[in-house]
Amino acid sequence: MSEKKENKSPGEFELIELLTKNINIYNPETIYGIGDDAAVLSFKNEQILVTNDVLIEGIHFDLAYVPLKHLGYKAAIVNFSDVYAMNANPKQLVVSMAVSNRFTANMLQELYAGIKLACDNYKVDLVGGDTSSSRSGMFLSLTAIGSAPPKEIVYRNTAKEGDYICVSGDLGAAYVGLHLLKRENEIFQADPSMQPVLEGYDYILQRQLKPEARADIHQYLKQKGIIPTAMIDVSDGLSSEILHICNDSGTGCKIFENKIPIAPETESMADELGLDPTVCALNGGEDYELLFTVSPDDYEKLTAEPQISIIGHISEKEEGTNLITIGGNVVPLHAKGWNAFAKANNS
Repeated sequence: MSEKKENKSPGEFELIELLTKNINIYNPETIYGIGDDAAVLSFKNEQILVTNDVLIEGIHFDLAYVPLKHLGYKAAIVNFSDVYAMNANPKQLVVSMAVSNRFTANMLQELYAGIKLACDNYKVDLVGGDTSSSRSGMFLSLTAIGSAPPKEIVYRNTAKEGDYICVSGDLGAAYVGLHLLKRENEIFQADPSMQPVLEGYDYILQRQLKPEARADIHQYLKQKGIIPTAMIDVSDGLSSEILHICNDSGTGCKIFENKIPIAPETESMADELGLDPTVCALNGGEDYELLFTVSPDDYEKLTAEPQISIIGHISEKEEGTNLITIGGNVVPLHAKGWNAFAKANNS
């Protein structure tokens, strides 16, 4: 990996070699990856996108119920999703981590197995990073590098009045999956003889533990010649994300409750937990679906893809940002999703 040479603890070079052996290179832009002080990349006629996510044990994840391989996979996917949300392709990934001495080499190999699986599935090159020790727990910092022709890059601040609001897949599943994991973990902690009951919940658990970035939707839009007018990925909940688009674009919006895609498994789990499925979709987050706006001219192309739902439209700023309920009531949207600095947050 690309690492500093000074103040290395014994065994670190061996650990780096162990974690990064058999790395595959998929993109011609990667001239030189792991093995020197820095990776070497070469891009032609494209603009470069760089995104970073920090994941901290006890804040963003709980290893009591998150397998290390799943954590590695998800950590990579989170970054890939940000690049797809700009209508670009992720090409390279840089991984840095700090871990306490409770993490063995085998445990870190499990983490990297997940990261490498994500890179293999999405044809992204793992090109470097750094490793360090931590006084307690695990700290991950991943940076994805992507590219796209300048005219194809999509921002959050370019939605226009009259545009349709679209979302891929379905929403709320990751949120109820997290609540299920927390519930079963609390039961186990209170009575270790009570084994977690997770059978039959495969879909919502997969959406929480091993989400996928919507490369397929990005590819579909490209194949159909659709360039969204604005786009973002759903990491903090539908309401927070559409408010980002509207606030940055200087617009309002109308979202219709009966158009929000929610899977039957999500509705069933929400009912079991005593939650409102619509609230889960609006405020849950971690679905990593793509939320985007498009010109009405692209309506027929969009309706041909079952994985895309049209859930509303962009309106004038003065009309506000509103949810139209099934009963026809107008409810202002508020950002109640994940807040990294809220005291009550935990995973």
